[in-house]
Amino acid sequence: MTSTEKTITLAHGAGGGAMHALIDGLFLSAFGDMPLLQKEDQARLPLAGLQARGDRLALTTDSFVVSPLEFPGGDIGKLAVCGTLNDLAVGGAVPLYLSAAFIIEEGLPLALLERLVGTMAEAARQAGVTIVTGDTKVVERGMADKLFINTTGVGVIPAGLALSVAAARPGDKVLINGHVGDHGAAIMLAREELGLEGKLASDCAALHTLIQPVLVQCAGVRCLRDATRGGLGGVLNEMAEASSVEIRLTEQDLPIRPQTRALCELLGLEPLLLANEGLAAMVIAPEQAGQALALWHAHPLGRHARIIGEVRAPASPGRLSLLGPYGGARLLEVPHGLQLPRIC
Repeated sequence: MTSTEKTITLAHGAGGGAMHALIDGLFLSAFGDMPLLQKEDQARLPLAGLQARGDRLALTTDSFVVSPLEFPGGDIGKLAVCGTLNDLAVGGAVPLYLSAAFIIEEGLPLALLERLVGTMAEAARQAGVTIVTGDTKVVERGMADKLFINTTGVGVIPAGLALSVAAARPGDKVLINGHVGDHGAAIMLAREELGLEGKLASDCAALHTLIQPVLVQCAGVRCLRDATRGGLGGVLNEMAEASSVEIRLTEQDLPIRPQTRALCELLGLEPLLLANEGLAAMVIAPEQAGQALALWHAHPLGRHARIIGEVRAPASPGRLSLLGPYGGARLLEVPHGLQLPRIC
């Protein structure tokens, strides 16, 4: 990478000097983690440290293709870190390591790539995880939409902890930690295709420091999911089906920002099916719901946490219903397609 270069070229992925300059001058400089600096073809991680934290290894991978790359509240770099860490956290794992693979389209401005890598590095540092290995590929113009990122996360699950999407029981309470639909609504506004303006920001955040205290202090946590694609409605439908129960939410208890609700009403969308990137749904034994709610309220990412519903006996198993303000209930089913593509 020379001082005259302003965009990514095919040479940056060809294995020669331009590629090595990009890796050394940008990725290694930003991430700066020792396993990465050793430039081996794999990260070499000590087993003793993993075994001291738990009895099972958690592994997850995710690819991020959001458009636009930068949006209010975050960008694809922050999203790639937080999204993968959250997939570990809702399984009860303590996140430790990340890999990062970049598919870059020829012509991407280097200044933009530097910003995105910088926010990615900062998100990893704030979350206390290490980016230990990675890969970079460059494709011709038109073969990708500017930048795709894949991250794989490694964590450790403490002994004795067993969360499952199939563990919900009648009487359990349903909690969420914040507002519904912020990410999807913010992405819609950021695309500027609709000619709409607003001040909504994505809720993109790493949730493991919110989740871990509840798991330590509340043995009655049954299920945890981050409500990304498919939204809150999608993950609760999955829980209801896997557990053969009905989950009923109270519409008046759902924290939805007025701007998000207004946008959805204008476009005919369902806020519960919009993507979130900092929202966790938890099913917990009823006697511990108050304690869990208090723990979430004490955390910056849980200030707006609420109990929004309960698990019901399986008279009509595998469904999600919403109780309206006048006492009537309606089913909320997940549509065959997506309300909004390319949101994460």
